[in-house]
Order: sequence, then structure tokens, then C-alpha cells
Amino acid sequence: MTAFRIFLIVLLTILTSYTGIVIANHGLGLLNIFFGDIGVMSWAGQFNLDFMFMLTLSALWVAWRHQFSNIGILLSVLALVGGSLFLTIYLLIVSWQTNGNMKQVLLGAGRMLEDSKGA
Repeated sequence: MTAFRIFLIVLLTILTSYTGIVIANHGLGLLNIFFGDIGVMSWAGQFNLDFMFMLTLSALWVAWRHQFSNIGILLSVLALVGGSLFLTIYLLIVSWQTNGNMKQVLLGAGRMLEDSKGA
């Protein structure tokens, strides 16, 4: 778990630094570029579409993990728009909350209770 947490911190540090530099050099005009590339049907657009689907799967997992509760829906929206920036922070927090129990990290506390009842 320590290696996983270090990996998440490294990803978060690199992504935050890179994002800061991009914002400083190009501003916050991401959405026009992102969806514009998809509309052009280029390789950049294909990558953006693939990435958007990965964000959607991440958001769906977060909502599912929280059993589609209000907080789960809110967190899923953050996952959708926040991408890896959100997910690295989320996984760090959850790894500490669960004391590194990877099954609970992946399934959530509610599903862990369901699993123990069925056993």
C-alpha cells in the first residue's frame, strides 16, 4: 500500500505541476480545444474521446462505490471533470480511511457489509 500511495503522490505532483505550466502558458480554454479536436475527427480527437470514456467509467465507479448516494453522485461529477487530479486525491484519502484494505477501497464500505452478510 505504501508503494501505491507513493505512486499516487508522484502522479499528483507531476500532473499538478504540468497543469500549472499549461494554464500559465495557454490559459483555461480547455473545453473548446478538447471538443474541437473530437469534432475534427483527428488522432487528437480520438484520444480525447477515449479519455472522456475513461473519465465516464471512473465517474460511474465512484458513484457505484458510494451506492449512487447523493455524495456518490457529487463525487462522480468531480471524477468526470477532475480526471486524474480528482482520482489520485480520492484514492489517497480512501486508502487512509480503509487502512489500506484494497477490497474496501474498490468496493466501498456498504458493499463490504453486504459481502460479510452473505458469507
